[in-house]
Amino acid sequence: MKMFASLAVLSLALAGCSKEAGTPSAPASPAAAVAAPAGQSWTETASRTAEGTIVGNPNAPIKLVEYGSRLCPTCGALAREGFAPLLEKYVKPGKVSFEYREFLVHGAPDLPPALLGNCTDASAFFPILEQMYQAQEGFNTKLQAMPAAMQQQLQSAKPVDAIRMMAEQMGLIDFAKQRGIPEAKVRQCLGDMKQIDRWTKQTQDKSADGTVTGTPTLILNGKKIDALSWGQLEPLLKAAGA
Repeated sequence: MKMFASLAVLSLALAGCSKEAGTPSAPASPAAAVAAPAGQSWTETASRTAEGTIVGNPNAPIKLVEYGSRLCPTCGALAREGFAPLLEKYVKPGKVSFEYREFLVHGAPDLPPALLGNCTDASAFFPILEQMYQAQEGFNTKLQAMPAAMQQQLQSAKPVDAIRMMAEQMGLIDFAKQRGIPEAKVRQCLGDMKQIDRWTKQTQDKSADGTVTGTPTLILNGKKIDALSWGQLEPLLKAAGA
């Protein structure tokens, strides 16, 4: 598996996972709010897609997609600042749907959090994603503190063993258990080769076709937009009619 390159580049990758940002486009007509079905909330309406997980009104006129890495500091900053207002102001009224797609911008180190972030049903996906971003700095600090001897072990380890070792080093196994995922299921998810191959292929394909050149990559109504922060993204949502 080509994803298992040396961890020595990780600190550089973590610092460089973003890209340049641009400016909003001309505003569109405001979209009307759409009520959720009785007894439900659009912020709690989540489902799996071919490439990720989506929350909100599936027929929302404004569709936001993020290709993100759970270890990317820029993605983390966007999530910590933007998830709450995105859900409350735009997803909850039924105007915007939000889909998150995994992109392994750092290679193998991104696999443990991606696998465990998907080790639950769709309804828990976004709460766990938000909590992972809240805890992101600790994961990255522990990963970069990995002893040299363990890094050497990783180079010759089988992929599933290397993923488990990185998950343990980052504290992700305990993180998942604290959120009600049984340890047996945690370890099963970390060794799920179908998911490993899925996220690896998605990363390779979207990189090869130019869809994703850095994280976060945001796509609004099918068009890639230049935004790295909530302050840059919100004007684009409003310009699209949110």
